[in-house]
Amino acid sequence: MSEVVVRVSQGTADQNEERRYQVPVTPGMVVLDAIHYIQAHFAPDLAVRWNCKAAKCGSCSAEVNGKPSLMCKSRLDDFQPGEEIVVYPLRSFPRIKDLVTNVSWNYEVNKKIVPFTPRKNAQWKMYQEDMDRVQEFRKCIECFLCQNVCHVLRNHEKYEQFGGPRFFVRLAGLEMHPLDGADRLPYVKDEAGIGYCNITKCCTEVCPESIHITDNAIIPLKERVVDRYYDPLTKLFRIFSGNNK
Repeated sequence: MSEVVVRVSQGTADQNEERRYQVPVTPGMVVLDAIHYIQAHFAPDLAVRWNCKAAKCGSCSAEVNGKPSLMCKSRLDDFQPGEEIVVYPLRSFPRIKDLVTNVSWNYEVNKKIVPFTPRKNAQWKMYQEDMDRVQEFRKCIECFLCQNVCHVLRNHEKYEQFGGPRFFVRLAGLEMHPLDGADRLPYVKDEAGIGYCNITKCCTEVCPESIHITDNAIIPLKERVVDRYYDPLTKLFRIFSGNNK
């Protein structure tokens, strides 16, 4: 039976120690299996968040060899022979203990978004192409890997001015819904701060559900904001109509 070296970051927000473990490898193992082996044989107090082990709950998010990943989707046989596996918690959120971080900020952002609001006298008929457009956004499992890798949050820490890619996905799904009648563009522009995003597509690259976050959610929202607030003809119309909002 072969073995792999797994280095795990353990500790709290104030104390951090990287510990090294030898883990036996069996066919089909993923990084989460290795973490469970470490819990069972070396460190029973190792804190890790997980649930389904099927890449559908988003709970086991971590940074594996520097890349934000789902541990249950990171197969050990995808690594090079002899390569050490280094596991760290998500770095964009405060660490509680070991691999568990406090992601409650995301749920506070979510509360600020106006939920689905049907248009008055809406006809409840939808074309398939309309639903195909928003169905992609419903695949989000809220693993927050996109939030973790976003440089606006990770490097610039603009938590008060920026909603992050996960919530631009939610906003896009609502704004593009054929029956929704709420106006969220002022929130997208001002409170969610979509202007901070410079579309590097790093969020799209780490999405385990292959949602095209940048192309299908963020860029269309940016276009809507530009059309409303920065298009010169629209601006002139607002000036002459007396509506400068």
